[in-house]
Amino acid sequence: MSTEPESASEDTAEAVDAGPGAQGATPGAEPDAAEGAAAADGRAEAAAGPPEGEGADDAGPAAAGDGGSSAPATGTDASDEGSGDPARAAEAGTTASAADGPGGEGTGEPDGADAGGAGGADRLSEAEAELAAQRLERERIERRKAERQGTIAAGGKLSGTAADLLAAVRAVESGEKPTATVFEDPAPAPRRTAQEPVRRPRPAPAEPAGPAGPAPEAVEAVRRVLTEGGAPEALAPQTAALLGEAAEEALRADPWQLLRVGGVRPEQADGFARALLGAECRPDDERRGRAVTVWLLEQAALAGHTALELPRLTATLAQRGVPDPDAAVQSTLAEGEALAFQDALEQTGTHPQPAPGGTEGTDEADGTDGADEGEGHPVRVLIGLERYALAEESLADGLARLVNSPPKQDGSAADWERAAAGAPGSAAELIRAVADHGLVLHTGGEASLTEPAALLHAAHALGLRAWAAAHGPLGRDRFAALAAPRAGGPPSQDPTAPASTAPDPAASDGSVPAGPGAAERAVVTVSGLLTGAEGPGRDADGALDLDLLVVLDAPQLDVEAGALLAESLPDGARLVLSGDPGVLWSAGPGRVFADLLAARICPRVASRRPDPGPLGELVSGIGIGELGQVESPGKEVVIVPVRDAGEAVHRTVQLVADSVPRALGVPAEETQVITPGHGGAAGTRALNAALKQRLNPGPGRFGGFDPGDRVAYSPAPGRVLPGRVVRADADGLHLTCADEAVVVPRERVEQSVRHGWALTAHQAVGGRWPAVVVVLPGDAAQALSRPWVYTAFGRAARHLSVVHGVEQALPRAVAEVPAKPRTTRLPVLLAPQVPVTD
Repeated sequence: MSTEPESASEDTAEAVDAGPGAQGATPGAEPDAAEGAAAADGRAEAAAGPPEGEGADDAGPAAAGDGGSSAPATGTDASDEGSGDPARAAEAGTTASAADGPGGEGTGEPDGADAGGAGGADRLSEAEAELAAQRLERERIERRKAERQGTIAAGGKLSGTAADLLAAVRAVESGEKPTATVFEDPAPAPRRTAQEPVRRPRPAPAEPAGPAGPAPEAVEAVRRVLTEGGAPEALAPQTAALLGEAAEEALRADPWQLLRVGGVRPEQADGFARALLGAECRPDDERRGRAVTVWLLEQAALAGHTALELPRLTATLAQRGVPDPDAAVQSTLAEGEALAFQDALEQTGTHPQPAPGGTEGTDEADGTDGADEGEGHPVRVLIGLERYALAEESLADGLARLVNSPPKQDGSAADWERAAAGAPGSAAELIRAVADHGLVLHTGGEASLTEPAALLHAAHALGLRAWAAAHGPLGRDRFAALAAPRAGGPPSQDPTAPASTAPDPAASDGSVPAGPGAAERAVVTVSGLLTGAEGPGRDADGALDLDLLVVLDAPQLDVEAGALLAESLPDGARLVLSGDPGVLWSAGPGRVFADLLAARICPRVASRRPDPGPLGELVSGIGIGELGQVESPGKEVVIVPVRDAGEAVHRTVQLVADSVPRALGVPAEETQVITPGHGGAAGTRALNAALKQRLNPGPGRFGGFDPGDRVAYSPAPGRVLPGRVVRADADGLHLTCADEAVVVPRERVEQSVRHGWALTAHQAVGGRWPAVVVVLPGDAAQALSRPWVYTAFGRAARHLSVVHGVEQALPRAVAEVPAKPRTTRLPVLLAPQVPVTD
């Protein structure tokens, strides 16, 4: 499963993708703070006005009336919330969907990330605990870097006899010992009895420590200033948590600090500032320019960019009513709230895109300085937030270390060759590449997963501490079943085969699994591996205690997760990134897997194992831009035409509850509905409401949920766990997710839990179900792209039904609408560190 959160505002992508000709917010036209903050609430569409032409590659249809309406809406909405900017529709095509979770398909806060969502919690949420763990890991990484780069004291690295001689010389020089006694033979030391090795316990998940949230006095002080400025009081806990104990003073000194709160937009912060500052509030206020600049960079990150080209940023600032965009950028850089970079174009291997509305061929339009002073090399100027800039640099350093360092010699060359000789097809190529290289890329579809499984078995047979990490629990369990041996034989070739039931001889102390069935037990999730909740744990230096790591669903890695993984690997370890390059990219910023494939710095093994059957043929054609007809003798692919959104909902419920179970024997519990977005008359909200009424009717006593409801739970931005409701009590909503009990506090249910019969394609990435129903209502045409269709159709293992209402928009999207580009710096950072391979 993918793990993307829903945007609290459709401006997530529109803010950075609009051209200069688009109609942006202008001074004097902003709504007041009370009206604007209402739009920050994920479910306050009425307060913000109807969406107008928002688009996203995973966007949902805008509201089209009730289920029986036959008139499609005029656009699509990635989050179905907030107000839209019609002039940004053309550019908002795919980026608004860079994240998608129970809160929605977008790139910002989870749906309902309003005012008081998480700020008033009595204890740290799981999301905060995970972020805290990541901060500690980054601090550890920085300490390690500082130690490596610091001055080493003379003799500090000596040991044994050399260290004894140095100590003796220093003792004589200082007069501590006479010369005659220094070089006498010392008495032999008594022999020590060898101790039994101590097994290190498996690290437990980090527990939240300390009080969560700001002090009540600080919250009350913020509530007063918000009321004075006309903003909803519900924003107080979140604002106080972000700005600290002095939040009241910070807001009075700079009212645009409110823009740091998730879901708040520039026009809302402008209304708040006008209420507090009165006549002193001006569009050219330096504080406003900085705040809007940082906000745009944050929205760009949510849309997948790690930085923005300077002309693009200044053009968008002008749309937002900033009179002097260049001065605003310079002020932001001077205050240290953003960083500037100059990347030589010949290092990137690509030419910059012209600024929206600019003139091709001019320095200002193409984002370059024309020439690097003294050398005549053209460069492009990028502006980015420090958080993502450091993560991308750390990722590049970690990958360069893996590429440039020889891997640990585990097993002889002959042993590796024997292991490769016993593997079929591309699996042999993969094993040979891993034998000699620290970083290897592997590409292929669902059927190609047998090749990393074969590698895992070979590595265990050679004695390596080898682990595999999937993006989510569905991918983890599916790969574990695939890696299960058959009576001690090779891994299963059937992705639907059950895992081995052999007893686990591995100790419970976190040591690497061994013996029969070891491969399927050495499969974890990426988040569990990084937090220590799963996997081998860490060694004394803080590095992961392993020799080989195979990362599945690699396109879902963003720069932050990638940096943590790369820096956590010990010297001499091997890293394999495996995934399907045709699926939707990560929820977070960056396109790590695609950048590495393009950089050509390490071996790339392309699987020659095609996905079988009519479904495999259909999806493979989509991957190359062709949507052809396939023969379906077993009803593997069924097209269900519909005229409007109401009919689409009706036919979807009919397929899930009746047709698919009766014709194919696939129960409703194993059928997944996928649609372009959350909003609209045929979005996930409408579909889930109809499916709940049919499959598990109930009053929804706890936030709209009843025991037995199928849900999608987002414990943190970028993570989605499928599950079911067990019960509800004073502690919160009790769920079972991936066979684990989860309790969601009452105050977080609205933000982090959605019904899960229907998901978006971003939420479904990494998952696979026996039957899938893809719903394409007519007003979702602008949301479609080749990666979206490839991802949605590829989630079906046995049967795919397409509820089709977009007519020719579907083949046109497959043929003509590729993935929306993202601005990243990883290729530039890798170029001087790693030579290009053939």
